[in-house]
Amino acid sequence: MRVVVSGGSGFLGSHLCEALLNRGDSVCCLDNLSSGRPVNVAALRHDPRFAFETWDVTEPFSVSGDVDAVVHLASLASPVEYERFPLETLAAGSRGTENMLRLADRHSARFVLASTSEVYGDPKVHPQDEAYWGHVNPIGPRSVYDEAKRYAEALSMAYRRSRAVDVGIVRIFNTYGPRMRSYDGRVVSSFIRQALSGEPLTLFGDGSQTRSFCYVDDLVRGLMAMIDSHRPGPFNLGNPNERTVRELAELVVTITGSRSGLRFLPLPVDDPVRRRPVVSRAREALGWYPRVSLEDGLRHTADWFVAQSQGPLRAAEPSAAGRPS
Repeated sequence: MRVVVSGGSGFLGSHLCEALLNRGDSVCCLDNLSSGRPVNVAALRHDPRFAFETWDVTEPFSVSGDVDAVVHLASLASPVEYERFPLETLAAGSRGTENMLRLADRHSARFVLASTSEVYGDPKVHPQDEAYWGHVNPIGPRSVYDEAKRYAEALSMAYRRSRAVDVGIVRIFNTYGPRMRSYDGRVVSSFIRQALSGEPLTLFGDGSQTRSFCYVDDLVRGLMAMIDSHRPGPFNLGNPNERTVRELAELVVTITGSRSGLRFLPLPVDDPVRRRPVVSRAREALGWYPRVSLEDGLRHTADWFVAQSQGPLRAAEPSAAGRPS
């Protein structure tokens, strides 16, 4: 296949590009590098089947030749970033999604939208399955990301109904692994950075809020299955093993051998209290289920951070505390 991946040099996108190449596909990677990093795909540039374009998906994009699939991952994805760049986040979810849908439409290609568990907001139903419509504050600080993804889902399904575009939607729950940026404000990368640096691990509230953490290799397998499917979804992709944020912090301290303590700050506005996916639909339709335990995934991730020789641990704003996003 020939696959266009928007946001392809980001944390998740770079792993997807690598996996596609490893199975023999060709990849056109689009990224404006607002959060993606060239180093994430540096090893792929030597492959003649890989092409990189510095491109903002809010601008129309065209590519010559056949395209078999378009995967739209491009978006700022951490609260620190999308609250700092709200208009850009909304644009990626609206204009960016439509430009990628138009590209898929022109090439009669499969279109896969990377949506998010944030469409469920601070859920009143637990655990969350795909039939739940969510509980989102449309004017709160998180709304620029939550509502952008909800709009992207509506737009994608409108293209499926009105123009017969082969649309598929996945709702991605908390994903972690190598190539996360240490100061992007996400809880796993922040905890690992703080533990390796001997700093207190920052928790919001009392740390009793829960999340379900999915290792990146598992998530990429789900994306690949969705690319190869013709099912519309939406399908939850995430690990149903629910942990409190405090449990995560204590596990990171243990795995890294750190002596860091815990520091508690007030809970942010609209921060979800509980989050756990029901993944039975993905298991039945895609044959997908996560395999990597949280303990093993955290070890792989911490090993990667250590291997960076402390460089990435200093490479961004030290004010970006880790929220349980």
